[in-house]
Amino acid sequence: MKTIVLTGGGTAGHVTPNLALLPHLRKQGYNVEYIGSYEGIEKSLVQDFEVPYHGISSGKLRRYLSLKNISDPFRVIKGYAEASKLMKQIKPDLVFSKGGYVAVPVVLAARDKKIPVIIHESDMTPGLANKLSFAAAKIICCSFPETMAYLPKDKAMLSGLPIREELKKGDKKRAKKFLGLKDNKPVILVIGGSLGAAAVNQAVRLLLDKLLYDFNIVHLCGAGKVDEKYLNVAGYYQFEYIKDELKDLFALADLVISRAGANAIFELLALKKPNLLIPLSARSSRGDQILNAASFEKQGFSLVLSEDDITEESMYEKIMELYANKDRFIETMDRSSQNNAIYTVIKLINTLCPV
Repeated sequence: MKTIVLTGGGTAGHVTPNLALLPHLRKQGYNVEYIGSYEGIEKSLVQDFEVPYHGISSGKLRRYLSLKNISDPFRVIKGYAEASKLMKQIKPDLVFSKGGYVAVPVVLAARDKKIPVIIHESDMTPGLANKLSFAAAKIICCSFPETMAYLPKDKAMLSGLPIREELKKGDKKRAKKFLGLKDNKPVILVIGGSLGAAAVNQAVRLLLDKLLYDFNIVHLCGAGKVDEKYLNVAGYYQFEYIKDELKDLFALADLVISRAGANAIFELLALKKPNLLIPLSARSSRGDQILNAASFEKQGFSLVLSEDDITEESMYEKIMELYANKDRFIETMDRSSQNNAIYTVIKLINTLCPV
């Protein structure tokens, strides 16, 4: 049996695509193990999947002045030594890296042991950790067409982003029962991210009188962001967050309003949900969501509204424009080759590591 090591961590975005690949790798007959940091988010996310998990030392590689720039290189060196030991112990046939700083020593250790490496870059512009790993990779997959310009031409492959297959197994009837929904109005699903989005939350609530005339609204507004003033408003359903029922709510939704993180928008693409993207502003991030949203708008998958341009009027106009043209958006998403990310990545893995 062939063995594959998955690596990546630091944020959920560096882990969930690996977990999306996991059941398909097992179906192909691979043994799968995971290397992450000692106590990073990846450890808690992986533990539910019965995958052998190996922790190593990890240090952040900063471009700015910090006292930790003195100590962290030693953590990276220690991580490399630990990863090298694991390569001897596990003897993987291939390493698949989703990025994050913990992945760098793993990828370098694999290269030095002559183990083939595939890297996946989710964002439009490659992060520093992945850039440092490019030379060690046989293939570098990416999510966006625009990213190809930043990658070595002989290694670059546009694959899209692997997303969880379970999201495609939602049931509208279960969602209606969960909500207690009786009518057949179209449904808008609003997703503000794990922390919510204050500007989006406020605009949606100010528009309730207008929107509820035509739609039901399911609002995932973030931890501590449920507004008691609206608890008894008919057709408006507030939740801090949803886990198990999310796939059903996606199945029920006719439109989605969302942030523009790579995982989130590729889930919308795979589910073919007409969407309005409101990316995090450059003040709150490195601007990757703005670039992500611009790409999806250019490809005809999304409408985009800048957070700085949110008003009651602008949001209402975008929502009504989206609903009026929803069939066109669905057709465009249906034609996208980026919808087959899992198939594409598994095929590449099989090429380098035939079972």
